[in-house]
Amino acid sequence: MRSIWRGAISFGLVSIGVKLYSATEDHDIRFHQVHKTDGGRVKYRRVCSVDGEEVEYGDIAKGYELPDGQLVVLTDADFDELPLVTTREIEVLQFVDQEQIDPIHFEKTYYLEPDGVATRPYVLLRTALENAGQVAITKIAIRQRESLAALRVREGVLVLHTMRWPDEIRRPDFGFLDEDVAVRPQELAMAESLISTMAGDFDPTQFTDDYREAMTALLEAKQSGGEVRPAPEVADDGGGAVVDLMSALRRSVERAGGSTPAAESAAEEPAPTSPAKKAPATKAPAKRAAATKAPAKKAPAKKAAAGEKAGGTTADAPAKTTKRTPRARKTA
Repeated sequence: MRSIWRGAISFGLVSIGVKLYSATEDHDIRFHQVHKTDGGRVKYRRVCSVDGEEVEYGDIAKGYELPDGQLVVLTDADFDELPLVTTREIEVLQFVDQEQIDPIHFEKTYYLEPDGVATRPYVLLRTALENAGQVAITKIAIRQRESLAALRVREGVLVLHTMRWPDEIRRPDFGFLDEDVAVRPQELAMAESLISTMAGDFDPTQFTDDYREAMTALLEAKQSGGEVRPAPEVADDGGGAVVDLMSALRRSVERAGGSTPAAESAAEEPAPTSPAKKAPATKAPAKRAAATKAPAKKAPAKKAAAGEKAGGTTADAPAKTTKRTPRARKTA
């Protein structure tokens, strides 16, 4: 297991260094959404509803809509300034009997491991809790969210249950609760007899996930029956985006009546096996070939100066390239 949080339990004047681990894991069979005709993965993009443009993850902030419809935008810097005093501390608030805590408050369960030399105070707190037969009510902040939590002992390990705040528990507002429903004594006696007959000690290993087992059997049957296909190979998203951008820029340059820069063409188009025979007879490739063979000799002084203003030298990029690139961006 890998720890997901590191801090200390504040127990009076005692500080116990601990590491936090998720105590549970999902064994659900996970599926990908695919195109049923070719098996290609279905992907979702973050698109702005205003301009229709795809938004980079780093440009996404959190927005809170006010009752009057106005929007408050918060950035990571705003969240960092919030006073979370329990960010690296599990503060013990009080000790209570576990029976007093309604399980509806429990949210997620974590294991706590002593960190470094904190084993002795860790064992001290564990033993004290066991002897008292109580659980500790604490506060902890995980992922910028502060929660109540119950700290108890299970199989020699301190276990932390994060809890819902009281205002997060919904009230069961159902109509039948206000009705006077009569239950006959005979029916009640029969129900109580059935409960007594089915009573036993809870052993979770006696129960199985029938749906997961059936799904596993279905997948194995399809695999053994040859109902499988190789996963389609797709180009990397980043590379595809670059090719699309370069293609759009090239079309924009051609539409404007210019020639494609030699450096960009070389990066996009595969080099022909026989340049002398396969070189097109059009004007633009001829200019590219000339610029590639002797850029230093044929670059005029004015064009070289333009290249230096753009942040490069004539050796780094041909003068014609630096001249044409702004036109391509402007047109695109």
